[in-house]
Amino acid sequence: MPSVRDIKRRIRSIENTGQVTNAMALIAASKMARAQNAVQSSRPYEEKITSVVTSLSAQVSGGENSHPLLEEREVTKIGLVVIGPDRGLCGGLISNLNRNVASFINGVEHEIIPIAVGRKSRDVLSRCGLNPENSFSDLGDRIEKSDTEPISKLLMEQYESREIDTMYVAYSKFVSTTTQEPVVEKIIPLQVDESHSGGTSDYIYEPSTEMVLGGLIPRYVDMKVFHAVQEAIASELSARMVAMRNATDNAKSLGDDLTVVMNKLRQDSITNELLDLVGGQAALEQ
Repeated sequence: MPSVRDIKRRIRSIENTGQVTNAMALIAASKMARAQNAVQSSRPYEEKITSVVTSLSAQVSGGENSHPLLEEREVTKIGLVVIGPDRGLCGGLISNLNRNVASFINGVEHEIIPIAVGRKSRDVLSRCGLNPENSFSDLGDRIEKSDTEPISKLLMEQYESREIDTMYVAYSKFVSTTTQEPVVEKIIPLQVDESHSGGTSDYIYEPSTEMVLGGLIPRYVDMKVFHAVQEAIASELSARMVAMRNATDNAKSLGDDLTVVMNKLRQDSITNELLDLVGGQAALEQ
């Protein structure tokens, strides 16, 4: 049975831990609001450029001037970009991403060329038996498109040089503060919208459809990677805030329970001392 002093020491330790987790929750909450606004602001642009590029690519797909990133070829090597946090303490976010990536890897029969974005992503790939030759980390929680351009540039170079035949990106999609959904999306080659093939367009492109598409496709890849990193950052901060808030609440609850136990032990000690005094007094009177 622990002594009152031992329980006091444990309560102090739990209170200190609670203060740390509360501070981390507050920091994550302040960063989370900014990250969520960034994701929600960029989603309309990401959706629109995807719609325009897929529609436009249907008009030039298969032609002599078709863009290299539209080329469909037999798949022998699959590129996989895994985007995760640099730090832990974000609840089940990393384990959910790990399960989703492992399920994807187990579902393909071709060789996988991995790329890790974030230190924890390297750990995720290592658990799946993959060792990424290219990795990116320390992007921070306030990113600009220029921060992710080296990643998208590497993807396009690998595809055009035929090092890979298709490219997927895995990340945690931000749904709400308490919900983050791990997803795996194909970004290269571009998916052609067949509903627009051979049809008329509502736009007139100058100087030509091919040249406009050639300028848009690199921007499309840049935006897809940039937006995926934004989603991952918002998911990470949201998951960390919830996890640290739960840890703070658990620390408070555990501290309260230990306080009750300590008070009971203290009361028992006082009662025993009183009984000893009364027993001693009775013995003297006899």
